[in-house]
Amino acid sequence: MTSILNENNIVLNAAFSQKEDAIRAAGDLLLNRGYITEKYIDYMLQRENVVSTYLGNNLALPHGIAGSENEIIRSGIAVIQIPAGVSFGEENIAHIVIGIAGKNGSHMDILNQIAVVCMEEENVQKMRHATNKTEILNLLGI
Repeated sequence: MTSILNENNIVLNAAFSQKEDAIRAAGDLLLNRGYITEKYIDYMLQRENVVSTYLGNNLALPHGIAGSENEIIRSGIAVIQIPAGVSFGEENIAHIVIGIAGKNGSHMDILNQIAVVCMEEENVQKMRHATNKTEILNLLGI
């Protein structure tokens, strides 16, 4: 997996009042970097309506629904740091939102790589408090 994450796919110090805005922002990053079509963003929002993409540890991983694979041009991820957090329902506050687009079955591999890093709450907090994009790149190691 090459070039699925680089500094251009990372936004620091973002603020959102609603999770839909954060999901749309992650989708826009993926769209503007040539990973997805605009329709994939709609699928990301639909996924959130079906089942929350909040995973715990202040982390959300929005991605498309089954059948949205045709809207993925190439695999990529977008990372948005939200220091103040955004609610993903109940008491689920996401400080890191990672939008995922996995082409040709790479979706689960990408999820697994992120999950290994983010199982450690300390790593999510390091991303939350990162002052530059390189810190996040180094933590994720993707």
